Amino acid sequence: MNNRFLAFLAAFGATTIYGLNHTIAKVVMPFYIGPFGFIMLRVVGASILFWTVSIFVPKEKIEKNDYLRIFGAAFLGMCINMLMFFKGLQLSTPINSGVIVTLTPIIILILSAFFLKEKLTTLKFLGIILGFAGAIILIIYGNTTQVINATNIPLGNTMLLVNAISFGAYLVLVKPLTKKYKTITLMKWMFLIGIFYTSPVTYKEFIEVSWLKLPFDAIWRMSFVVFGTTFMTYMLNVYALKTLPPTTIGAFTYLQPLITILYAVVTGNDVLDAIKISACILVFIGVYLVSKKRKYHTIPDSESKNK
Repeated sequence: MNNRFLAFLAAFGATTIYGLNHTIAKVVMPFYIGPFGFIMLRVVGASILFWTVSIFVPKEKIEKNDYLRIFGAAFLGMCINMLMFFKGLQLSTPINSGVIVTLTPIIILILSAFFLKEKLTTLKFLGIILGFAGAIILIIYGNTTQVINATNIPLGNTMLLVNAISFGAYLVLVKPLTKKYKTITLMKWMFLIGIFYTSPVTYKEFIEVSWLKLPFDAIWRMSFVVFGTTFMTYMLNVYALKTLPPTTIGAFTYLQPLITILYAVVTGNDVLDAIKISACILVFIGVYLVSKKRKYHTIPDSESKNK
């Protein structure tokens, strides 16, 4: 099977899991586990899974000059990204988080412009403005409807925006590493590092969980987050990055709001209103403009031969 097709399939699979996760994880917080305690469960659980799988694959040695990039990627992807997303999700709503995460391609473009010197066209700049306008509308006015278990929507939306920024930066930073090392090698080390980054913040909430009294509904949701949202998505995204550029991976986040909205509304965990719809439209237009490829004028063969 074509490697590029498999990469697209992996990216789509990761996006689908992320889309479902907004609602699945939201339901158990903070009744059964706090958002930071959830992060410790995710990072430790994923680290155990990746190190277990690594036993069955050839070992690779990390080059010394890659240490700094690995520690930086782990800080963005396994620390800031996760902490901001789960705390923001607890305070906000599944639909808000699904919309704001769609800003990831815009974040990647901005970072690429600064660090990779990618040129910003007028359309792309307009897309950035519209996309962030949609996010700002959600942050300021996104609490017009009463949703169960959404205690501070503006603060939660702000944290979700920080999550989108850190995840975009993580994709840009980890991209060169995917060309040199296997997915399992990268993930086992970054999640192990992530334990040390996050445990000072997450340990207290983790030990407060009544693990032996958890109902099945909470257990399957936590298991989904550890195995699906953490282990599978990070492995699928890094696998996809071996073939596809970060901007293409980021573009798959377009699908997340659709999956999130459908699942959240069907399960009764969120409601749509005019503010959310307007913000979603602005973000979609912004992302479309940012991702629109520039058309180049081609010179006919007869003209090119005369030059």
